[in-house]
Amino acid sequence: MSEASGWPRRIASGAAKLFTTTALVGASAAVFGIVSARQFGIRYATLPLLSEGQEPFRVLHVGDMHLVAGDRKKIDFVRHLAELKPDLVVNTGDNPGEVDAVDDVLEALAPLLHTPGVFVAGSNDFYGPKPANPLRYLRAPSEFDGDSETLQAVDVGAMFEAFTRTGQWHKLGNTSMTLTVREDLRINFAGTQDAHMQADAWPGFDDAEPGASLNIAVTHAPYRRVLDSAVAGGADLVLAGHTHGGQVALPRYGAIVSNCDLPTGWASSLFRWRSRGASGLVNVTAGIGTSPKVPIRTFCPPEAVVLDLVARG
Repeated sequence: MSEASGWPRRIASGAAKLFTTTALVGASAAVFGIVSARQFGIRYATLPLLSEGQEPFRVLHVGDMHLVAGDRKKIDFVRHLAELKPDLVVNTGDNPGEVDAVDDVLEALAPLLHTPGVFVAGSNDFYGPKPANPLRYLRAPSEFDGDSETLQAVDVGAMFEAFTRTGQWHKLGNTSMTLTVREDLRINFAGTQDAHMQADAWPGFDDAEPGASLNIAVTHAPYRRVLDSAVAGGADLVLAGHTHGGQVALPRYGAIVSNCDLPTGWASSLFRWRSRGASGLVNVTAGIGTSPKVPIRTFCPPEAVVLDLVARG
């Protein structure tokens, strides 16, 4: 047999080895992503936002649980967050990961519902997820499909009623209010409906009270228009979620997408935002869960966030 006649066989063998190697790499990446998505952790930050002489104040920021029924490990992680003894809980939405998980969400959050808190909703608080091509998130921000005929509805009324039953948690949806969270600390809150659903309308702090110590804005998805309005409107701190930290990030590079118009470098971080001559801090949590249809994370571990507010200077 001539040398030339062996080429097709060697080419076929090389192609088979390449296919096998690619498949193994892909499988390894998938396993890594699935394991990483279950490595729940806590990110801490200290913010000098209080007036001189005020005692420290602890805020627990949770969001994007995307909890599916029976997920014991995630339920227990969220329940144990009460052991951090927050003075305030801020929930930035997307609690259930399927329509049948409302009871599981309430079990997870039950120890926190007796602590003062505020919450806003994300699209998955209203509708269950739809099957999707996971690669579409790498191309551009997803678009919310508001076709109610193709979406399964969550019993959001029952869930939110349970959130507020203790009288400690308050819903913010294109509204503002003031909470006296401690004898020496009143906080103005303003929150929006989900900007990803095009439901947001910045309310300002118009219904808040003068003389409060802080202005805090709360939103699910950190679109630039919301951050601009909140900071220009006097927010000292803006809390948001939605991004999942990019969910699929690369080492040294970080998030590939933020699933909104926020720069990917800020997909899960604390940063300063400037708008119309004003500035304020923004915290975007990477969230506790993942899209139930794409249950992986790489190089952006799931998180709850503890923000310890302390006196300036």
